Amino acid sequence: MKAAIVRAAGQPPVYGDFAEPVPAAGEQRIAVTAAAVSQVVKGRAAGTHYSATGRFPFVVGIDGVGRLDDGRRVYFAMPAAPFGSMAERAVVPAARCLALPDALDDVTAAAIANPGMSAWAAYAERARLQPGETVLVNGATGTAGRLAVQIARHLGAKRVIATGRNPAALQEVAALGADATIPLAGSDAELEDRFRQEFAAGVDVVLDYLWGRSAERLLTAAAKAAPEAVPVRFVQIGAMSGADITLPAAVLRASAIVLMGSGFGSVPPARLLASIDALLQATVPAGLRIAATPVPLAEFEQAWPRDDSTRRTVFTLEAPAR
Repeated sequence: MKAAIVRAAGQPPVYGDFAEPVPAAGEQRIAVTAAAVSQVVKGRAAGTHYSATGRFPFVVGIDGVGRLDDGRRVYFAMPAAPFGSMAERAVVPAARCLALPDALDDVTAAAIANPGMSAWAAYAERARLQPGETVLVNGATGTAGRLAVQIARHLGAKRVIATGRNPAALQEVAALGADATIPLAGSDAELEDRFRQEFAAGVDVVLDYLWGRSAERLLTAAAKAAPEAVPVRFVQIGAMSGADITLPAAVLRASAIVLMGSGFGSVPPARLLASIDALLQATVPAGLRIAATPVPLAEFEQAWPRDDSTRRTVFTLEAPAR
């Protein structure tokens, strides 16, 4: 079968032929129709993500959309190694297949599942967001951050604050439901002061997709906010601005900040899958929006190097004839 394959460490994936997967007991064979590129997928392909196995060769991709042998349309996650989702076929444990709503198209489902899950699981499983609370999304101009703003609103957040490095993109995020936007510009003192104003007014949950300098300023500002400020649940998801921060111990001693992560390892796989299911069921009724660029899998090598944080590349294949 045709697939996107990583043949050895340090080599980019290539389009080529790979062995057909054979389902074992309890597994489903899926004819893949759509599979999206994500930071996790790129990290695993490069061997830099913490979930990479280091075994070669393997097919790229951790999730996608396709048809079971009986024709049912499903979203699927974590195909059995060495098979991935960017191939004509995959095999997946039956428990990792989710029926798709009829109104949700394949490309949107494949595009939204991973970035949307990052926010849905952070809100529902880690922060335990309650209706009426205030959310701050740090790094809201990328695909995942834009969804985090929309999902916060759908889950009942009273107020949503968005930060980002691109002022023009922040205006687009405001149109998606952010009540206030904060450009990540100016000196550390200026940025911290702006954050402190928001925390003094009350911020319940922070979803952080950036880490780095802005996370340092956010945590420091939360600690310095007015004593009557509401305790903050700070959920770390991504590290687009750097893998490390410098955090004075006094920040945690002088505040009611609860610092946690969300992702593979911090949320059980079954609960991550439940978050994806809830997201997929809500996508059309809630009007959740994601920009996606469909590309035939045969053009994989040309499209793989492209990097656009505001649009999701989705590799597509023709649905099997029935």
